[in-house]
Amino acid sequence: MTPDTVFTSRLTGRRLLDSEGLVIGRVKDVVLMSASGTDPPRATGLVVTLHRRQIFVSLARVAEMSVDGISLEGSSVDLGRFNRWAGEILASELYDRRVDDGLVLDIGIVRSADRVGWEVSALAMGQRRGLLRQPTDVVPWSKHRELFDSGVSSQIAGLRDLHPTDLAGVVDSLPAAGRRQLADSLQDEELADVLQEMPETDQVGFLAGLGAERVTDVIEVMEPDDAADLLAAMPVAERERLLAEMPSARAADLRRLLSYDATTAGGLMTSRPVVVTPEVPVAEVLARIRQPGTGVSLAAQIYVCESPSVTPTGRYLGTVGFQRLLRELPSAPVGECIESSGFIRTDLPEREVAAQLAAYNLVGVAVCDDSGRLVGAVTVDDVLDRLLPANWRKRGD
Repeated sequence: MTPDTVFTSRLTGRRLLDSEGLVIGRVKDVVLMSASGTDPPRATGLVVTLHRRQIFVSLARVAEMSVDGISLEGSSVDLGRFNRWAGEILASELYDRRVDDGLVLDIGIVRSADRVGWEVSALAMGQRRGLLRQPTDVVPWSKHRELFDSGVSSQIAGLRDLHPTDLAGVVDSLPAAGRRQLADSLQDEELADVLQEMPETDQVGFLAGLGAERVTDVIEVMEPDDAADLLAAMPVAERERLLAEMPSARAADLRRLLSYDATTAGGLMTSRPVVVTPEVPVAEVLARIRQPGTGVSLAAQIYVCESPSVTPTGRYLGTVGFQRLLRELPSAPVGECIESSGFIRTDLPEREVAAQLAAYNLVGVAVCDDSGRLVGAVTVDDVLDRLLPANWRKRGD
């Protein structure tokens, strides 16, 4: 045990605080992953009670743990209800578990030295005397490895640590049962990340058999352009059934993307670039693109439009790169920092889109309708993905 060991039972009931010290909720449990090979089990997040709802908060978001509570980096959390997936173990399930040398009283976790996040390091052991539990020893987690066997194979558990691109590359090598077990072990966001690294036809096969509710949940958290591409590869009846299950605003957005020719700017673009109105201060824009959910390519360029700031927006005014914002006063309105007002139309062929990006050294370009409203943006990675051979993701082909 190290001086930095945190015992999970002592987190139960602690207040979860945002970066400004405001209370979000209280910790109910800690989510652990089953062990993989010789690596310790990962501690992935906290189950937090918020207004009678249980939500999941990643331990990667934790800035500090103290007697006052657990402080997060940032102030936003995902309010979606906590869903437990295959391969996950709740720390509370291991308390009072009897093993050959006593009872498991607590689980010690530490920040990982060579892996991102937290991992299990030790077990606090003890004996029960009547209603009292008496601590006797602290032992390495590996002494009772069997506690961290959730039934998910070690091969599948180990795959979860791969980068989404690498994980997508090995899906084909798994048997059907292995693919299903892998899909069940991934959170919706994790599964969406993997799908976005696969050809659309492979995506459809990977999702087969998961059930319409789970597939809908995954598609809802995918990037809009990737979600539209996946839906376009599905049979019409299945596509319509999934769209009918989605919130109306999300379904309308995807239907709009599906209406464009796949080989044009409209078929390439995302409908959710970073859009702000001109009066927003630079400091607020920078805070927004620092959010973990904003991808690198989307954070590189900000689109300034009149209200509303969701696509299709009000009148498009122009773009500004994040590097320009770093050189501006935090209080300056972003509308005063606009660098370019160029845009393309939705029907521009994809090769001409690529030529525009190359000719002007752009990382992204605005896409506007005939009324001058921003309907989306095409980023350079979208163009590369489309122009490369269809099987480029399958290394060695």
